[in-house]
Amino acid sequence: MVLQGKRALVCGASQGIGRACAVELAGLGASVTVVARDATALKAIVAELDRGANQQHQFLSLDFSNPTEVQRSVADHVRAIGQIQILVNNTGGPPHGALTEATPEQFLQAISNHVVCNQLLVQTLLPGMKSSGYGRIVNIISTSVIAPIKGLGVSNTTRGAVANWGRTLAGELAPFGITVNNILPGYTATARLQSLFKAKAEKAGISPEAVQKQTIDSIPMARLADPMEIATVVGFLASPGASYLTGVNLPVDGGRTAIQ
Repeated sequence: MVLQGKRALVCGASQGIGRACAVELAGLGASVTVVARDATALKAIVAELDRGANQQHQFLSLDFSNPTEVQRSVADHVRAIGQIQILVNNTGGPPHGALTEATPEQFLQAISNHVVCNQLLVQTLLPGMKSSGYGRIVNIISTSVIAPIKGLGVSNTTRGAVANWGRTLAGELAPFGITVNNILPGYTATARLQSLFKAKAEKAGISPEAVQKQTIDSIPMARLADPMEIATVVGFLASPGASYLTGVNLPVDGGRTAIQ
């Protein structure tokens, strides 16, 4: 699990799982470009990343609601710094809400933010992966790929689309030695999860703490995941040690889906 000499692009890296992935990959020796909308937060993260292998870390402030701009900016970035061998697709999910109440606009936005942006990023970085003889694509999705989560109608739909996109891509890229894997995080201690707890609590007329307790009670390990526990798995999948592992939906969920 040594990534010296490799470059990584980590999306959604201003907080939570994305930030933890950036920390993990930098700790393994990769030069990391962190991507999110909040430029101030990204600058702070870049300053904190490990430079023990003389890495050069960068940031890109991008809004995934504009796929064309995302592709253009990343293409310019590659021309400026060189090939990127590791891509971590990680984008915040759609808002909480029942599927029957979802609008067409919500579906279109979610598919654009996740499937379309992922596709454009892969197309932009793929030539560099092929020419360097090394490629790792890791998609951070959700356990809703296995079992839909109540109250996340648009998210459940979109996450399933991303999972099948990733596994299809894995088959196409396997002959080039480029791996594509999907991580399905369970309930993880992030700001997004807390916002979901709050939304669910308001709808049910209970406290967010009560919602969190209900959630933890459904997890065999009886706790939420730490973002770094997800990031450690990302580090392995991005490493040479995972060279024969591709097309996998990998739950990292404390055993929750195993008992469903």
